[in-house]
Amino acid sequence: MNIAEQLPNAGMMALEDIDVSDSRLYQQDAWRPYFERLRNEDPVHYVADSQFGPFWSITRWEDIVAVDSNFEDFSSEPTIIIGDLGEDLPIRQFIAMDPPKHDVQRRAVQGVVAPKNLAEMESLIRSRVVEILDNLPVGETFNWVEHVSVNLTTQMLATLFDFPFDERSKLTYWSDLGAGSPEIAGGDVDPEERVAGLQECLETFTRIWRERKDDGVETLDLIRMLQRDPNTENMVDDPMEFLGNLLLLIIGGNDTTRNSASAGVLALNQYPAEYDKLRANPDLIPSMVSEVIRWQTPLMHMRRTANKDVEFQGKTIRKGEKVVMWYISGNHDETAIENANSFIIDRENPRKHMSFGFGVHRCMGNRLAEMQLRVLWEEIMQRFSKIEVVAEPERVQSNFVRGISDLQVRVHPL
Repeated sequence: MNIAEQLPNAGMMALEDIDVSDSRLYQQDAWRPYFERLRNEDPVHYVADSQFGPFWSITRWEDIVAVDSNFEDFSSEPTIIIGDLGEDLPIRQFIAMDPPKHDVQRRAVQGVVAPKNLAEMESLIRSRVVEILDNLPVGETFNWVEHVSVNLTTQMLATLFDFPFDERSKLTYWSDLGAGSPEIAGGDVDPEERVAGLQECLETFTRIWRERKDDGVETLDLIRMLQRDPNTENMVDDPMEFLGNLLLLIIGGNDTTRNSASAGVLALNQYPAEYDKLRANPDLIPSMVSEVIRWQTPLMHMRRTANKDVEFQGKTIRKGEKVVMWYISGNHDETAIENANSFIIDRENPRKHMSFGFGVHRCMGNRLAEMQLRVLWEEIMQRFSKIEVVAEPERVQSNFVRGISDLQVRVHPL
């Protein structure tokens, strides 16, 4: 029996047995019928027993927006991922905080993606994209994820942190460790390797912090921005809060762009008529980028914890219970998005998606992610008539990051 056969049929299961926290659903790309059934039959769905304990699943667009916009009843503390943090690394990060502390810490680093800085970054991003694409092995089969998606986003991360460029692969490694724990998101990262790797991350950035403190350099990198803000200038003295925010910024600055850069290639191969549209009208690139981010949903869920007993859509959610908003389901909710299961690059309102969240926690770097993807596709369309996918993609084992680890392609020049 292969792994795919081990997943139960979504239509045949008892409703209470449907558990969308099973990371195999996403590794096998088999999640759609499970969420469709929940949206239709039980949109506020309770799972009494799972690998991550009991939790509520919120699966419809309107309900997700309602929960995501209500931090008074649904708290981001202590974590925004379905699994509980272990005692080995009890990190804290501003995305897993409520106002006012959340707002204060977020404000310290938000300037890195201010419109003026984004405009200045675009030429750097374009030069890197050009170098990456011009060095692809035309006529050969290669892994797009490794050659393009990871390469581009890791270079950008190194810039945002002013991290040693020749050591930038460490950032991707730490990002994968941060989100890959079995206990946290159903991943397959070894727990001991994760702890050791993230301790190395903390030690590395603590050293960088000490080296940069009061060095007078005006660079707009994330470490110096934290140092300059009076609310975060001593964050290094709280190692678990420092590490938590490092991981937030590394994963946030990496996974959306990395996995959307791969997903766009896959989607255009699965929907060749959309690829024809793009070739006929490259002005559709910004719209296509938004559609890729919706269709992929790079971060599939966010968790909240009930601050008190809450009556919600006829259900009683008790204080302390986990409430999981499945963005991947909301992005495929036909009541909110027409033909939601199809990839359509010229939608009327392509920015209507929930991949960046809502309310106070809406993704800080959404414009940077969109810009990197736009520039990437602008340069792709000037070089290649087609990026051909030649094998089934390999997907990440996780219920949090919807990632592609291997995408074998061949590029065809114009």
